[in-house]
Amino acid sequence: MSSPSTRPASQRRFDVTIRGGGVVGQTLALLLARDRLKVALVEPAVPQGQAPRTDVRAYALNAASRELLRSVRAWPEAGAAENGSPTTVTPVSGMHVWGDQGGAVHFEAHDQALDALTWIVDVPALERRLADAVSFQASIERFHEAPPAALTVVCEGKRSQTREEVGLDFHVRPYPHKAVAARLRCERPHGGVARQWFQDGEIMALLPLEGAQGNSVALVWSVPTQQADAWLAEAGQHLAQAVQSRCGEVLGEMSLESPPQAWPLELSKAQRWIARTAQGSVALAGDAAHAMHPLAGQGLNVGLADAAELARVLHGREYWRDLGDLKLLRRYERARAADVGAMSWVTDGLFSLFAHQDSRIQALRNWGMKGFERSGALKHWMVRQAAGL
Repeated sequence: MSSPSTRPASQRRFDVTIRGGGVVGQTLALLLARDRLKVALVEPAVPQGQAPRTDVRAYALNAASRELLRSVRAWPEAGAAENGSPTTVTPVSGMHVWGDQGGAVHFEAHDQALDALTWIVDVPALERRLADAVSFQASIERFHEAPPAALTVVCEGKRSQTREEVGLDFHVRPYPHKAVAARLRCERPHGGVARQWFQDGEIMALLPLEGAQGNSVALVWSVPTQQADAWLAEAGQHLAQAVQSRCGEVLGEMSLESPPQAWPLELSKAQRWIARTAQGSVALAGDAAHAMHPLAGQGLNVGLADAAELARVLHGREYWRDLGDLKLLRRYERARAADVGAMSWVTDGLFSLFAHQDSRIQALRNWGMKGFERSGALKHWMVRQAAGL
């Protein structure tokens, strides 16, 4: 990984400054570097002596995200273990979803003529590949302070300080849930199948890891805040038992491989994605522009689509337009706001639907799941939409 530049940021002028060096920010930097733009990638300095936190999350990336990351040579190929570690990419051949009154939906990659429905990617592995790709791009430099640029793209996450300083309103509606994440070792192989349960107003997903025949899974469980806090306070002592109780014997006995982590869930979005300041134009991308419930596994896919669309708009600009031209940036804002709004509506609607405890609503939603399972063309269309196709 390249080290941040020691030359004062104020002495440099870049085409684009990207604030936030996460997956979306680094991917955007690589896309812009292909157009020979000078990019400053700004990351906060890590306090001296602070140990990095082990990240137990795993990303579900669709075909569009996979091709995007491949195009910038940052995709950790399936089957390629790093430094003797287990496989870091697992293709999902099936997705099985259960409701709370017998409703169930099954998606299979072979039924849709797809290699995989999605790919589960280890977060640290993807971040390493991106950092390596950035280090080989001479037109990208890392900084701890933001240098001036015609355009600043904010990829700092949901709690972006830069977005607040610019004055772009960010509407937040918290859910009464937190997402609990952990790694579990299972008695039986997962077979490359992702599994999800909607029950008692909670949503639990087990994502397959370590290749198609692995027996490790990433847990993401949306539970009431009080329950999440209790599991964290006891270091997850009873978490594996709770998972086992929810999913039965489908994967055999389970044991916790990592302490659980948790974060608050919310539906949030920026009212405007672009702004003009005295220093130049600003655009939002990724979690700085939007956040949604993880039940559909689309959060990072939506953020990467932001990066792809902004890079496309900048690449196709008229020769006489400045990179910070607001009319140019509005093309990006319009395109992404519509897509993000639709996905947010779907995830929020599903969360609200399965949060209902009314027996009539439960019966209706499970009837709907059974009907969707037999729907044929609708089911096929939904799979291809989720895959980014």
